[in-house]
Amino acid sequence: MKLLEHGSSFSSSSSWEIHGVGGWATMIAVFVIFLWRLGRLIFSNRFRSSSNSAPTSISASAINPQFRTLEIIRDADLKALIEDLDGKINPNERWDNVVDKRNDSVYYNAKCCKPKAPLGTIGNIGFDGPLKYISVTVFENCSTEMLRDFYMDSDYRKQWDKMVLEHEQLQVDESNGTEIGRTIKKFPLLTPREYVLAWRLWEGKDKTFYCFIKECEHPLASRKNRYVRVGFFRSGWRIRKVPGRNACEIKMVHQEDAGLNVEMAKLAFAKGIWSYVCKMDNALRKYSTIQNSQQGSSLSAVTLVQKVPPGLETINIIDSSSQLESSASTGQSNGRKFSRRPSKKFIANGLLLLGVLCLTRGHPPLGANVAMAYILKKLRKRDASSGQSRRS
Repeated sequence: MKLLEHGSSFSSSSSWEIHGVGGWATMIAVFVIFLWRLGRLIFSNRFRSSSNSAPTSISASAINPQFRTLEIIRDADLKALIEDLDGKINPNERWDNVVDKRNDSVYYNAKCCKPKAPLGTIGNIGFDGPLKYISVTVFENCSTEMLRDFYMDSDYRKQWDKMVLEHEQLQVDESNGTEIGRTIKKFPLLTPREYVLAWRLWEGKDKTFYCFIKECEHPLASRKNRYVRVGFFRSGWRIRKVPGRNACEIKMVHQEDAGLNVEMAKLAFAKGIWSYVCKMDNALRKYSTIQNSQQGSSLSAVTLVQKVPPGLETINIIDSSSQLESSASTGQSNGRKFSRRPSKKFIANGLLLLGVLCLTRGHPPLGANVAMAYILKKLRKRDASSGQSRRS
């Protein structure tokens, strides 16, 4: 853009009139500078494209030997994950039902809480963290191996999950099965988020699988200004058969801080997660037909799956979905009561969010009116509180 601006000012300015040799010398000098800058721009673009096209799957031997993955994910993380999945949670945590829905092929239940210190959960983090979710998803007519491969297939996820913009494998440690990757996700109206994560997979009894995922740093993933790096991410899941049925369930504990407003993130999750689960179920049904064609011989956490250490895995197997279904009526009734009488803070935040969406979607009059309603609500509340204080 600067070259075009300089060119237009050059052609319209009277001080650059060409007279004699000096004028032509100036013209030649400007032209040479222009060619030099153009060549530099083309060379830099070619260099960037060649560097981006370089293979991203790198084994641990090709990385700086000083960078080790042994301490990123340990068996202690698996132990804490199993305790969370078995219900050994902090009694001071208050859990709220978020979603409980089903159709003919999939069932989904989720609840969340705001952890209080000491957290004492995933990864043994000892500070107040972001919202923590526990969810159970049951897929009918599905094996645990296929569901495991589906969840671990990041290349296929880019095809059906439109939130995923990029994904690349950074490193695989053959000694312990730890895999590290970088993912870019887009969020509506926000800067894309960058995830640099490490994960590890274990196989337990009766084709049960565990996976633990956490944030990390890596020398091949330098920070970039156009993305927001997610600094806290702890997630883990267990895939196992549902007793007495041709189905399997995945129970997940998830906690991350992507820099989003807590209330807005909770609202967006509650409104959009069921449609996302249905889309995931459709992708899973298609995955069974293309699974063999996409599987390769490259190293990954799946090909290097580890065995669960003796003594960590519990023997008691309980159908989580049946437990949730028994309490679904109570949770749904509580949810209906809550939805009939939403809090004033929820209404105000909803008005503000609606106003922002209208402004960004090309409806400035409607957005301005909604935002004004939010402001007037705040002013009325402030006037009422000040009036009560004067009377007292």
